[in-house]
Amino acid sequence: MSTRIAVVGTGRVARNNYLPFLSEQKDVVLTYFSRTPSKAEACARDFGGRVVESVEDLLAEKPDTVLVLTPETQRHQAIELLLKGQPKRLFFEKPLIAQNGQAKVCEDDFFKARDLLQRCAARGAETAMVFNYRFFDQTARMKTIVTDRRFGRLTHASMFVNYACWSHCIDLLHLFGGGAAQVTALAGDIQYENAVDVGGTFRLMNGATGTIIGTRGTDFDFPLYQVILNFEQGMIRFSDLDGPMEIFDKTTRYRETYALMGNHSRWDQYKASFEKSLAAYLDSIRLSEPPPVPGMAGLEELQFEVALRRSIEQERPVNVQDEFSLEI
Repeated sequence: MSTRIAVVGTGRVARNNYLPFLSEQKDVVLTYFSRTPSKAEACARDFGGRVVESVEDLLAEKPDTVLVLTPETQRHQAIELLLKGQPKRLFFEKPLIAQNGQAKVCEDDFFKARDLLQRCAARGAETAMVFNYRFFDQTARMKTIVTDRRFGRLTHASMFVNYACWSHCIDLLHLFGGGAAQVTALAGDIQYENAVDVGGTFRLMNGATGTIIGTRGTDFDFPLYQVILNFEQGMIRFSDLDGPMEIFDKTTRYRETYALMGNHSRWDQYKASFEKSLAAYLDSIRLSEPPPVPGMAGLEELQFEVALRRSIEQERPVNVQDEFSLEI
């Protein structure tokens, strides 16, 4: 039985990160829609599949899922068009919505995203997110170590993140520590590529505390993020898409380092993470199981961001769950 995949948005992200893998799956049938027909036609030529002229035609094919791969600045409009029909499943690139770009998420992004997820739920449309950093080998190793060695709950976190990885790293914080209860933040005075730095402190709902800095001011040759996660029984320190990971386990009295062998770049790891993410998502469709990363994860990530922004604008702590409810 074939798996019918509809693709909305056929730009660089689709061509580089999704279609090479999807086109190699023998049971996948691809259909494309783009506001720029020539881009969709190029994808059909290079990766197989067919092009349709409208979202209505796309949904008339009754796809098993629709991959919404438009730029984040256009994603709200794309989802609105799709919800005029009856999509069975929707899969979103990250961040879920960012009308002014991923370095300038605003409160309106959160409320529009929540409204869209509410409408998806009302229509019975299952939603999913990419968040492919969850599928890095190092992330999988961390999850295994935390569980198997009984590291316990997260107690502290420290994060320094280039905006290119911002939403992903916030998602990893949620993955290991859960959602935020309160945040307090400040903005920097210097702009890098028209985006200001953000520095925040937070308390998670599980009681953990931490700090986070977001910036565009770091060189791409440097690590794009550096993170320390301290648990009740151990500590993990990791950096970048292909950087080393250090494990501090109080029961062994040793520090362990896990690092890739030579000749493996960050972009090799990045490409592989998309393939693993898509493979897991396709399996969930074939087996009629919940998606590996639900759409709610995208809303939780936006919730954290807009809480930081409100704290900066209003110069006060923000009670995250009260002020930005996730209830859909």
